[in-house]
Amino acid sequence: IPVLRPRPVLWQSRFYNPFVVALVVITTVGILAMIVGLLIHFLAFDKKTYFYHSSFQILNVEYTEALNSPATQEHRGLSERIESMITNAFRESNLRSEFIRTHVVKLRKEGSGVIADVVMKFRSRKRSNRGLMKNRIQSVLQRLSNSGNLEISPSNEITSITNQDTENFLTQECGARPDLITLSEERVIGGIQAETGDWPWQVSLQLDYVHHCGGVLISNSWVLTAAHCFRSYSQPQQWTATFGVSTIRPMLRLKIRAILAHTNYSPITRDNDIAVVQLDRPVTFSRNIHRVCLPAATQSIIPGSVAYVTGWGSLTYGGNTVAALQQGQVRIISSDECNEPAGYSGSVLPGMLCAGLPSGAVDACQGDSGGPLVQEDSRRLWFVVGIVSWGYQCGLPNKPGVYTRVTAYRDWIRQQTGI
Repeated sequence: IPVLRPRPVLWQSRFYNPFVVALVVITTVGILAMIVGLLIHFLAFDKKTYFYHSSFQILNVEYTEALNSPATQEHRGLSERIESMITNAFRESNLRSEFIRTHVVKLRKEGSGVIADVVMKFRSRKRSNRGLMKNRIQSVLQRLSNSGNLEISPSNEITSITNQDTENFLTQECGARPDLITLSEERVIGGIQAETGDWPWQVSLQLDYVHHCGGVLISNSWVLTAAHCFRSYSQPQQWTATFGVSTIRPMLRLKIRAILAHTNYSPITRDNDIAVVQLDRPVTFSRNIHRVCLPAATQSIIPGSVAYVTGWGSLTYGGNTVAALQQGQVRIISSDECNEPAGYSGSVLPGMLCAGLPSGAVDACQGDSGGPLVQEDSRRLWFVVGIVSWGYQCGLPNKPGVYTRVTAYRDWIRQQTGI
């Protein structure tokens, strides 16, 4: 393409040097753009986030043990109704532009009734009067008593809490990823390599300080994993547990106190491939290290639903493990489909679960054993539904990963750990 060049200027005024003019114009435009940008920022984007905590008494619901666990449909259903009522109240109020999100942190017993502890997030200008904001929130909440089919009595006490307080509230409960901890509106899970805090329950079980198997933190003292990891090495003193996305530079390393593998584990059929590991001392939960939720024994795992598998296993069959935590999105596959002749021909037993993609492009591999297969529920809490157990090679069509079905062993886990 020919380049058009300006004709040379034979005469220039001493008073209007074009280079000077251009410099002045560019400088002026730059200053104006900066001023406009600052105005837009301060007028539209200069907003600060505020968190508030309050409690709500549910007058027409009687407390039952089913409300003690976020895994039950009763807990999930009641929490969603409360969250929906609060959200609707603010969306219909003069705080609609400031309100971001609410989350029921806990349902607890008071007498025979229920108390819901709730965290709420708002965003407003930094110059907002905190006392006035609190009064406006209280005014909206006082109108909740006549909403929906729940009788709610809001507490008169609304406490302004810090970002750290909110983080502490949410990390004490199970299954919170970064988007829930910040009460963000967006759900983001992208890429193959996991980032710090993405999967805070992921554990590396290391044999003589070398990654050997994955695991998943289910309490501050117990890790859930696969029994086959300990077939040849069953002494706790040989093992350590590390936390964080890197096996080379972990955030935390702990010794192992006890290894409890299922006594009926069969290396031939791979049935009962489950174990729990007790840590030498309890973990202090934080944003980047805390527990996943355990499902109820009755929780249904729906074929076709999305799940995520995470671990440090090899990226190709026969390859080496990796130092950075990887994540893969798969889908649940029915046992009937998994047991077809082109698949595993009946080798998938009732205590097992299949997950993968038809193409086989995403799968667990060597070194991922014992790691978690997790799913997100409607309240953005994450549950471990499977433990990486076995499969034919890695990532082949019609040969998905086979996982220990956690719901089938919910009672066994409770018997071993009390959880």
